[in-house]
Amino acid sequence: MHKKGKSIIRYRNLDVRVTEKPDSEILNLLDNTVLGSAGGLRHQLTNTDKRIKAYGKNIRFVSLYIKDRLAGTVGLCYRTSLSAAKEHHSSYIRYLSFMPMFRTALKRKEPAAKTSKQSWKQEVFAFFRKPHLLGFPGYKQGDKHIVYAYIESHNERSRNLIEQVGLENIRSFITVPFSRFYPRESLRVSNLPVTDRDRMKNILEGFYASHSFFTSEFSFYDDKYYIIKEGDNIIAGLAAFPNAFRIVDMPGLKGWLFMNVLHRLPFLGKLFNPREVRFLAIESIYCKEGREKELEEIIETACAREGYNLAITWLDDKSALYHRIKEKTSSGIVEKMLDPTPAQVYAGFVNYTDEEKKEFRNRPAFIPGFDFT
Repeated sequence: MHKKGKSIIRYRNLDVRVTEKPDSEILNLLDNTVLGSAGGLRHQLTNTDKRIKAYGKNIRFVSLYIKDRLAGTVGLCYRTSLSAAKEHHSSYIRYLSFMPMFRTALKRKEPAAKTSKQSWKQEVFAFFRKPHLLGFPGYKQGDKHIVYAYIESHNERSRNLIEQVGLENIRSFITVPFSRFYPRESLRVSNLPVTDRDRMKNILEGFYASHSFFTSEFSFYDDKYYIIKEGDNIIAGLAAFPNAFRIVDMPGLKGWLFMNVLHRLPFLGKLFNPREVRFLAIESIYCKEGREKELEEIIETACAREGYNLAITWLDDKSALYHRIKEKTSSGIVEKMLDPTPAQVYAGFVNYTDEEKKEFRNRPAFIPGFDFT
């Protein structure tokens, strides 16, 4: 094995290598990656190394080298996801980063004359269609497999690459922020006891039975799952992970106000500082019908206990849960200021029939908040 990983694909002077852990060169690339694209919010994550470690043995870095020089890397996280209570081998594209010298080549579409032949991109990125090359535990060649990614609406560069390697747009989702200037703690809210985790996992699997891509992989990460109980019944719950990112650029007049004015004001400065946007990432939301207001109570309590004023979750914008939360909870001032637009879920299906693919287009997608931290 090469010191920089195992070579899985060679094409002319390009070499694709896979590693279970990122070396310092890959980490440096990821740490300096600016997410987003021109015309939209551009930001940097601040805890890349910690999050990579959380994925443990279920992450692979597939890196492209040109004459032994790193040109880019893709981080894929393997998980067994649920759709209609059926298990599916799945890989989520967690990181996608390329050196500036290589971005132009990725953005450029192949001439029409070449469409009947394999382009260099199809050759180099064949691992999207051949997941057995990545050595994920429990996955065998010939098994069904789904590779999926989340793409912002304005991110043409990422969307162009994802489409060229064979992924297709199947669903959309939206960012839902909750903000409070002075979050209040409720004594009704408690951390889920370890002894109740299996029970809560079963509840979540039932609650999201109509969804695709459901996973409880990080629902109970770092003991951050909060619940409200009545007697022995759990009526509402959610996971809330402390996180932060740094804003690099935000376009337009609204962006200028966010970057230069609003964070200097006494109250709004609590919610928004472009140098460090601190928030709780929310996922694995559960509540009984008609008890949506309890979600507000839990989020406020989590914010108060963790010392945060902002929480963010991501929901399929055509799901019943999104509309329940939208109609029956108060999200606060940040949502009104940001007016978020839907992003896209892209997926590539290996060994699936057209009829089986249709199931994923017709079901709301579960969007784990942990994957955005």
